[in-house]
Amino acid sequence: MRQSRKVAAFLVIILFSGMVSYFTINYARHDPETSVLNDDVRRRATGSFVRLSNGITHYELQGPPTARTVVLVHGFSVPYYLWDHTFGPLVKAGFRVLRYDLYGRGFSDRPNLRYDADLYDRQLAELLSALRIQRPVDLVGASMGGPIGVTFAVRHPERVRSLALFDPAYLSGESLPWKLRAPLVGEYFMCVDLAPGLADGQKEDFIHPERYPDYFAGYSEQMKYRGFRRALLSTLRNYLARDDREEYVRVGQSHKPVLLIWGKGDKDVPFEVSREVLQATPQAEFHPLEDAGHVPFYEHPEIVNPVLIEFLGR
Repeated sequence: MRQSRKVAAFLVIILFSGMVSYFTINYARHDPETSVLNDDVRRRATGSFVRLSNGITHYELQGPPTARTVVLVHGFSVPYYLWDHTFGPLVKAGFRVLRYDLYGRGFSDRPNLRYDADLYDRQLAELLSALRIQRPVDLVGASMGGPIGVTFAVRHPERVRSLALFDPAYLSGESLPWKLRAPLVGEYFMCVDLAPGLADGQKEDFIHPERYPDYFAGYSEQMKYRGFRRALLSTLRNYLARDDREEYVRVGQSHKPVLLIWGKGDKDVPFEVSREVLQATPQAEFHPLEDAGHVPFYEHPEIVNPVLIEFLGR
């Protein structure tokens, strides 16, 4: 009997060791995070940098210092180049325009923290203070940037003049699949299953992705810096799993001006969700766009920019 137990224990150890070796090798094979985001990397990047309480934030600020300030907040994983077709036209229209990389994305730091509503709210509040932007701003949010802007408007109503939302996430507190929630297992599946397809997956945001090759080439750059994957996984666990519907309602009750633009071909946040957002914010000016996906402002700047500029100029 003892001999049988020893053999069984030995086999379990061998099996466990083999599994650990397999997962370790597979993890390393799929891991593109081979570089550290440091000062040498940032010196070669465009834009500016400022140190906030949780790390360095990458940003770009242009336009007359006395003009109204428009803040562009990107979504889940595409950094501030998401606004390449929006930033310049707004500056040209006479606005002071700020865009920045959320923590964990682009050339901003990847702090080892919970990526939750408090972190994103704190980053934006500290950035505005560091840049001495004291007057109320107009917030423009895309996808996950939508609820970030909504939360900021609810928590700091005196700092926000208006909101423009492009295909905003509307979170209902649904739980993640267990394989992403479980410790260690989630990190493994993020590395070998979800992360490898992120760059190509951005094509789903477009109706005609073949028209924008530079957009996808820029995405992979941020993936090689350590902490990117961890930041996205923490965001999935601690931010996108929250329920923010009441905050949208509070924005609706505040009567702040709201612009809502939605691509009818959105596969990420389906067009049908716009009905719920409109119900929560009945004052919203709504513009549905044909032949547009999740990023209508990038696909059709010739339509969206005039509408946005007219809205901001009122």
